[in-house]
Amino acid sequence: MSAPAGYLRACALADVPEDGAIGVEVRGTPVAIIRVGGEIFALRDVCSHEEVPLSEGDVYDHTVECWLHGSCFDLRTGKPTGPPATKPVPTYPVHTDGDDVYVSLPDQETS
Repeated sequence: MSAPAGYLRACALADVPEDGAIGVEVRGTPVAIIRVGGEIFALRDVCSHEEVPLSEGDVYDHTVECWLHGSCFDLRTGKPTGPPATKPVPTYPVHTDGDDVYVSLPDQETS
């Protein structure tokens, strides 16, 4: 089995902690792969307030909280749910297949 067209392997499913995150790079794009309640989400691994990895923050209730200043982002939409961030972070479609996690990046981010 393989991923649908346009999806790239991000990591092994076993590498993603329960209710936690892992930071990976997919074709030069930093991506946070996050598991909450058995669901897998992917978003750009850069806080829109300060350029630090979101994958190093806390994960709870479909939210990731940036460790530096406490900005919170909805994992489903990338929209900020708490200050000081005001801009959303890009989210990416996710596909799991067997033991692997795949993401689909916009064309401009894979060139």
